[in-house]
Amino acid sequence: MAPYILPIGLLIASNVFMTFAWYGHLGHKAAPLWIAVMVSWGIAFFEYWLAVPANRIGHQVYSAAQLKTMQEVITLVIFAGFSVFWLKESLSWGVVAGFVLIAAGAALVFRG
Repeated sequence: MAPYILPIGLLIASNVFMTFAWYGHLGHKAAPLWIAVMVSWGIAFFEYWLAVPANRIGHQVYSAAQLKTMQEVITLVIFAGFSVFWLKESLSWGVVAGFVLIAAGAALVFRG
């Protein structure tokens, strides 16, 4: 059961780290850019410690395309929450509709 479930949990955790690495600095615009880059790089280091095992373990039971698709959908869900709660940005109907269309495309990847 672990190869089916563990990669999903690891991908969720890795995406939380990566979302903060890529977008967390937007909440601290007064910080110099070089500091934002270095802090983001440090956060991304830990993301790799989760993403690489997720893909290595997950590839036992999922194709690479399925793993990538899972990662993208997880990224969108985490980013949506991050955008609302950390960046205090609202999600427009167009953004939500776009995310739903991406999720529909993901469903096609898993069908066949």
